[in-house]
Amino acid sequence: MKIATFNINGVKARAEVLGRWLDESAPDVAVLQEIKSVDENFPREIIESRGYHLETHGQKGFNGVAVLSKQPLHDVVRGLPGDESDEQARWIEATIGDGGLRICGLYLPNGNPAPGPKYDYKLAWMERMEARVRDLMTSEVPLVFAGDYNVIPQPEDAARPEAWRDDALFRPETRAAFRRLKSLGLYDALRLRHPEHEIYSFWDYQAGAWPRNDGIRIDHLMLTAQAADRLTDAWVETAPRAWDRPSDHTPVWIDLDL
Repeated sequence: MKIATFNINGVKARAEVLGRWLDESAPDVAVLQEIKSVDENFPREIIESRGYHLETHGQKGFNGVAVLSKQPLHDVVRGLPGDESDEQARWIEATIGDGGLRICGLYLPNGNPAPGPKYDYKLAWMERMEARVRDLMTSEVPLVFAGDYNVIPQPEDAARPEAWRDDALFRPETRAAFRRLKSLGLYDALRLRHPEHEIYSFWDYQAGAWPRNDGIRIDHLMLTAQAADRLTDAWVETAPRAWDRPSDHTPVWIDLDL
């Protein structure tokens, strides 16, 4: 089962990119972030016309997540539990097909400027995610937590780590919160297969970051042991970043023996 995460950076602005990607790469399951659309205005035909089932959790103008699958989606949860006042559309989860996998798609808050209220929200959100991961891990069903984490885990995950030293994506508190997630028993799928440096998933539109490979790795697929045992491959698909009107992110993939 080929599973991808892709921050599309606006589903309407990136409609041609999304359609081409689905045609050429054909994921079995994918989670999208920053769809930037309310549910009723999401261009569902791009996905459903290609034979996918689709669930969205949208928000006007920004944020928004979606999950699509060639198999039916069941037991959909929209919104990260733990704070009923949080209206930001950043979390969706669903069981795939006959129940052999549950996937959680997430768009973790950026947190800048830090310190400040936005950074406090980011850290509080990560605490809520930790609690949700712990709850879900009481099941033996393989779990995948995939999305734009807005976390640079280690210096080797940035072309120029010194440039990110004070950024919310790389601050010590952010990286410590990410380590706490991993300590629950999650595995960074890409690093299981590719421990080498210079593997990135985001290149800013500014200052020629893409042609200079001045990137960072912030899009992750984190696996429970039950999913990691089935991992056969993991990779970053860089080609879509070079297409016309691309997202500033590019898809990250895993292949599970399911």
